[in-house]
Formats: sequence, C-alpha cells, structure tokens
Amino acid sequence: MSGTNKAPKTDRRTRVTVLVALTANLVIAVAKAVGGLIAHSPALLSEAAHSVADSMNEVFLLAALRRSRRPADSRHPFGYGKERFFWSLLAAVGIFVMGGCFSFFQGFEALSGGAEEKFSGYVAGMTVLGVALLAEGVSLVRALHQVRRQGGIAKGLRDPALRTVVAEDATAVLGVSLAFAGMALHMATGRIEWEASASFAIGALLVYVAYRLGRDARDRLIGQAADPEADARIRALLAAQPEIDSVEALFTMKTGLDTALVAARVDLVPGLDSEQVEEVAVRIKRSIGRTVAEADQIFLDVTERSAREARGSPAATGERGGA
Repeated sequence: MSGTNKAPKTDRRTRVTVLVALTANLVIAVAKAVGGLIAHSPALLSEAAHSVADSMNEVFLLAALRRSRRPADSRHPFGYGKERFFWSLLAAVGIFVMGGCFSFFQGFEALSGGAEEKFSGYVAGMTVLGVALLAEGVSLVRALHQVRRQGGIAKGLRDPALRTVVAEDATAVLGVSLAFAGMALHMATGRIEWEASASFAIGALLVYVAYRLGRDARDRLIGQAADPEADARIRALLAAQPEIDSVEALFTMKTGLDTALVAARVDLVPGLDSEQVEEVAVRIKRSIGRTVAEADQIFLDVTERSAREARGSPAATGERGGA
C-alpha cells in the first residue's frame, strides 16, 4: 500500500523536474537560434537544434507520466505502465534525428560553405552559451537532486522519464561547453574547422545518448525480467514452502516502472486435496505480493508431483518399453 501511495508523489516530483527542464530548453532554444543566426555559428545552431529536440522530448515525457498511470481495463489487462517506455523511446528517436543528425548537417555545411563572423557575433554567441550553460546547469542540479531523493543512481534512474532528463541535461552542459570551445578557437584562429568539429562532436554525443536511452526503452518494451534480486527473493520464498516439492519454472516481466508480472510452475507434495491446493496457492500469492512489492500480477501453475509423473509415464505418453 505504501508503494502505491509513494508512486504518485514520485510522479509529481518527476513532473516538476520535467517542467523545469522544458522551460529551460524552450528559452535556451530561442536564444541559441537567434544567437546562431546573428553569429553565423554552426556550433550554436547545432546547440539550438539540440535544445529543440530536448523540448519536444520533455513533452513526450509529460505524456508518459500522465498516460502510464491509467488503470488496467479490458483491452489492457496488465495496465498502461509500458507507455512510460514507449514515450521514452520516442524521446530517444527525437534526440537522434533532431539533435544528432542536424548537428552533423551543420558541421558539413560549415566545412563546405565556410563562415565569416564579426567580433560582435562572437560576443553574442558566447553570451547566449553562457546563459544556456547556467540554465542547463540549474535544470541538471534539480534532476540530480530528485535522483538522490529517490534512493541514488541505482534506484532513482530506474524511472525512464527522470533518466532521460538527467541524460539530456548532462549532455546539454557538455554540448554547450563543446560549442563554446569551438567558437573560441574559431575566433582565435579564424578557422571554421574548429566550429565544424564542435558540431560533429555534439552530433556524436547526441547519437550515443540516443542509442543508450533507446536500447533501454527497447529492452523494457519487449519484456525485460524483474530485477535479479526480486527474482532471487521469489525463488527463496517458493523453495521455503513446505507444500512445494520443486519449482519447475519461474518467469518475471516488468509491466511498468514499479509493477511486474510473476508466473511460476511448481510441483506440490503428494496427498493434497483440491481445497488444500487452493489454500496453498492463495497463501503463496499473498506471500509473494508482500515480499516483492512490484509483483502486482501473480500466476501459479500448481501440479502434484505424482500426477505429473503419471502424465509423463510410458502409458500416458504412448512410449513402449522393451521386454
């Protein structure tokens, strides 16, 4: 029950974190785009595309937070928890297409066409980058603060929405630093190659981040097992039941951020009647639910060993023994 009450509070904090990041990125995107056009800076325009991609991704994450908490219905009996991973996957695609690809385009455009910048353009561009670095830093601090409140990196970054915000903000801080270095070297040497290289570096960084976020979302969408620790606790609990002779199979699958499906096939000791089997099954399910809070869907396939052996005998399978 406490886990159920805790989830909406965690979602509210995550929503605030996402809104802070969205506000910062919208303001920064406009500033970078204006500064990039004034300064004719490919690195700054790459960063503008980065901020636009991040802004759209935050909209995806807000949709994930709202839609993933819908209750189960007849069409989705296991709930909508995986919506969180679907929208996170879209965010990763957005980072790749809108951020990474545009950054590479800006780098090639700078190398092929060249660019001439005035001192005032450099000043405007670097001022915009300084403001962007401050805003992105504030957003990153907010996200890391929530990660710490939710139990540190191991637990806090399980939430794909929060993990995406942290990845975006950290990437943005690094990207702004690369753009600043590229502009500074361009101003000092007069060679556009420095800014083009910064654009390529920003693009490579965004592609890598998009790949990592997308891979994690893919694993969750196609049916990732519960944490090994939870799996071990369930196995230990089943093995400790006196009515269970053996655990033939145990399957787990995450159905949401803090929900999981558990299915087990167990052999019971001989001699139990139907009422006793039902009582054992109910008790075991309740025990699993108390032991692993995220196990909200629990299925048991219980058989009596003597019955299973009878089904596997030569008479039952049609096999014939020799004389």
